[in-house]
Amino acid sequence: MRFPNRDAVSERRSDRSAGLSRRRLLGVSGAAAAAGLAGCVDLPTTLGGRVDESAAVSLFHGGLRRLGYYPDETVPESVTVNWTFPINYVGHTAAKASPVPTPDGETIIFAGDNGRVHAYAPSGEKRWSTLTGATELGFHGSAAIVGDTAYIGGYDGDLYALAVDSGEIVWRTRSDELDGALAIGSSPAYHDGTLYVVSEYGSPSSGALWAIDPDTGEPTWSDDRMWGQPHPSPTIDLEAGRILAGSNDGVVYCWEYPSLEFAWAFQADADGEEREGGAFRAGAEIKGTTAAYDGYGYVGSWDDSFYCIDLEDGSEEWAFETDRSIMSNPAVDVDEEIVYMGNDDGYVFALEVASGEELWSADVGGRVIGALTVTAETVLAGSYDSHLYALDKATGDRRWRVENRGRVTSAPVPVDGRLYYAERGVFSNYYSSAETRLVEPGHASCLVSNE
Repeated sequence: MRFPNRDAVSERRSDRSAGLSRRRLLGVSGAAAAAGLAGCVDLPTTLGGRVDESAAVSLFHGGLRRLGYYPDETVPESVTVNWTFPINYVGHTAAKASPVPTPDGETIIFAGDNGRVHAYAPSGEKRWSTLTGATELGFHGSAAIVGDTAYIGGYDGDLYALAVDSGEIVWRTRSDELDGALAIGSSPAYHDGTLYVVSEYGSPSSGALWAIDPDTGEPTWSDDRMWGQPHPSPTIDLEAGRILAGSNDGVVYCWEYPSLEFAWAFQADADGEEREGGAFRAGAEIKGTTAAYDGYGYVGSWDDSFYCIDLEDGSEEWAFETDRSIMSNPAVDVDEEIVYMGNDDGYVFALEVASGEELWSADVGGRVIGALTVTAETVLAGSYDSHLYALDKATGDRRWRVENRGRVTSAPVPVDGRLYYAERGVFSNYYSSAETRLVEPGHASCLVSNE
């Protein structure tokens, strides 16, 4: 374990050279893209002021700071499967999209890897299912719900807005409007009338943070300085005045918020082969979304370390070394000041937020690549061993586990005594040279108390 004040502090990265950048930096003044309205092919492009400042908001991993903390939710002592439905059919290695409840908890939005977005009632009644254009690899990022609209990015590079009550696609910002985005694996953040989302690109392998008008889908600003194809969702810490996201180059990029002036970049210990003509190295990919608490960001890397980063200047406060790479999104209990994270060694760790000291670790039988969740008394973690685990958050002792068909890689989401999550499909020959075949689709599930 490495402790505070490492000498090397990441320096602010410069904009790309004109020879490598495929995209332009749009002005922070919020000027609309000159290409015109987004999604102009056979879909509405304006909602007529659909989003207002009083709209209730529900975001992936519990909010803007992506803490995964639900202090008012209680996990039952024992559970049973109340209902399931098939949702995931593709053997893509990314974590599956997590369910997101509407702010009133009366509808749960699920997104599948076959391009469908679904809405279900807590009872298991299907309210609608909408087929989008993201049919090849579907969705891996989760929806952001603002009022009566759900926003979600697809692996077709498009960003969608759907009506929560009907599933109607009310606008679609196409990849071309996002400078040819290859995919959107992140979940949007929403604050003060603007959506923020990270897009991925190929040739070169890179990414960009975008600001989007939620009424029309128009891009209003972007910064394309990110290298690697970033999957993490943007995190916003209003108290610290920061918006940040990690990428596959092992860097956490940070902008001042709300000015969107670039602030700093933190570089994890990348020591792999050079990529894009030496622009970055592999070996420290950051796949998980950063959790922000009390002026610090918490995130893991493929360099086998979990970092605490000072959001003021991007310096490393501490690093906790593990035996394997870290992909999962951490969860932070802000009342107990403990951060929980999982890694590819099949363990969940509880660490003090201030020092990084290990409080406990728990074996969950397989890799943990999805987002962790912490409630009043329980840490919830999906595993590659096809179980969902409930661990006592004070000790790490197993409370229960539920067996599933495929690997559990979405975040478990607690709502009013129910737990919602999704699994991967089951495939044959997944790691062999033979043709990979779908054996059984992955399901979305709802667990309830069996008492």
